[in-house]
Amino acid sequence: MFKLNRKLIVSASVVTVAALFTAGCMENGAKPGSSNTATASDIAGGVIYPVVGNKTGPYYVDTQALGMKINNGRVPTANELKAWDKDVMPDGTGLPEGEGSVEDGEELYEAKCVSCHGDFGSGGGGYPSLSKGNAEELQKTLTNNRWKDPEADGPTRVFGSYWPKVSTMWWYIKDGMPHPKSKTLTDDETYALTAYMLNISEMSIDGEEVDEEYVLNREKMLKVKMPNEKGFIPNIDGPNALNDVRTFYADHTNFGGKKVKPSERCMTDCQEKTVVVTRIENGGISEFNPPMATERSLPVVEAEAVDPKQAYADNCAMCHDSYLSPGSSDWAGYTAKGMDAVYKNATNGTEGGMPPKGGSSLSDSDFKLVVDYVINGK
Repeated sequence: MFKLNRKLIVSASVVTVAALFTAGCMENGAKPGSSNTATASDIAGGVIYPVVGNKTGPYYVDTQALGMKINNGRVPTANELKAWDKDVMPDGTGLPEGEGSVEDGEELYEAKCVSCHGDFGSGGGGYPSLSKGNAEELQKTLTNNRWKDPEADGPTRVFGSYWPKVSTMWWYIKDGMPHPKSKTLTDDETYALTAYMLNISEMSIDGEEVDEEYVLNREKMLKVKMPNEKGFIPNIDGPNALNDVRTFYADHTNFGGKKVKPSERCMTDCQEKTVVVTRIENGGISEFNPPMATERSLPVVEAEAVDPKQAYADNCAMCHDSYLSPGSSDWAGYTAKGMDAVYKNATNGTEGGMPPKGGSSLSDSDFKLVVDYVINGK
């Protein structure tokens, strides 16, 4: 039976630790105030110390965790299960009726997505890119290999070039976006945003270009053919998917494995020898060629001073040039609550859609300088 049980793994670990400690106490017969004397071993041969004076050996234990009660959860309600079970499959299972245009999707993207994913899905601020141009052409880059040619461009893995099914995009938008207000989009809005994803990826559906006036619905979604649909192995689609996977892994040459007899377990030397192995004996290896360095200090890294104005341009201007711009008098309504509150909201992000630190990787202290610049304008 499925149960809501978020603490089960942690609780099980606590019970295991407590059981080992208890076993040590029982075997040693130690009482509070006695010395921590190890007299037991666990199944792996490790030493067990009893818990004495809130310590096991030289280390303190979390007595609150040891004494906690395990919460086994409860049976979810029918509505909870219904809300949770919302998967959308490539064959259309779970995909509702509805429609949305590229034009509406662009408006939604500008309002709810651009602050994280950048103009036209270009990415930035630590959030993934959604498009880099024509999906058909970018799919061809997936075979690029820098190992063979260090100067070559690597693979471009974005939605249009890499994802095998469009249904995954629809499902992810509906279930997890926009951050941090997931599950707030309607079905029609989700169709519109999916249409916009196909548009900026320069894709076509059933021979028709997904242009600015295109309207996507359930019927058209089922006709989408992603460029990299056949780019994954083993095949996990269709009625024969399970047998296809079994057949793939039955042939060890598909994944570089070494064939062993099914009746025998291989515990050592299971792979063909490809390198010379040097074993450490009699205190280890003493002669190295070239000799090992004795200097262990890390190189000194000179920290570059942050330029608040440039940092603002890189991370904040896209939103704040049009609202609460540097030095704006509107900031008075926020600074009245104290600068600590302003710093906290800027650092942790807001429910209004601003990502933590504007999506930058600046330190807390450096980002405060950016906040000061935005508020004061200098």
